[in-house]
Amino acid sequence: MSGRDNHDLAVRVRGLTRRFGERAVIDTLDLDIRKGEFVALIGASGCGKSTLLRILADLDHGITGEVRVPRRRAVAFQAPRLMPWKSVWRNVTLGLPGGDHRGRAEAALAEVGLSHRSDVWPKVLSGGEAQRTSLARALVRDPDLLLLDEPFGALDALTRIKAQHLVAELWQRRRCAVLLVTHDVEEALLLADRVLVMREGVIARSIPVTLDRPRRLDNPVFAALRGELLDLLGVSEDVAGRRAA
Repeated sequence: MSGRDNHDLAVRVRGLTRRFGERAVIDTLDLDIRKGEFVALIGASGCGKSTLLRILADLDHGITGEVRVPRRRAVAFQAPRLMPWKSVWRNVTLGLPGGDHRGRAEAALAEVGLSHRSDVWPKVLSGGEAQRTSLARALVRDPDLLLLDEPFGALDALTRIKAQHLVAELWQRRRCAVLLVTHDVEEALLLADRVLVMREGVIARSIPVTLDRPRRLDNPVFAALRGELLDLLGVSEDVAGRRAA
């Protein structure tokens, strides 16, 4: 790989291995994510998706191999992980070094449509509002790499759709690299430039998604990609349809 190619990468992983006892959850994995690229990572439970995300977030150090990520990175998990004794804006600035960062918090909350909730306690937030607060906490760090670990998994269907649209808008405005871990094939295709299928600790397939945005579920190309990904996951269309119903 040339120096110029390296310069265009937000994430470069080579030969990454993570073992838990005798089991290699990640096994000599290679991964590139370009600057500004939106990548979705799917795979069966236990295949290593969340472990990989935690390594990229610098939350897991028991590894071998090469991992290069931007210094400015942020992560949002499925659980918002808000501190109940801190107001919303103080939750957004949690962990920022030094000073009063209220102005930055207010700007991030405005991006996710929560300016009117900055002074309330987390316990009064809806599930969708709590997740948007978690996103604001990630955005306030102005990340070059945004890591999303199933951030919509606990939301109801309508709130989930709204949250997906919000993330798409935020990415188009900020153009940071994004890695989204999800179990939802349609979500991956709606949001990502590329969908990675993880299997047995490695990236088994990389599927480009070149559809124009915004994307529609009834687009024949979308339907074909959905079928291809479901086949790779070993899930039939009938089973997927029953789960979505």
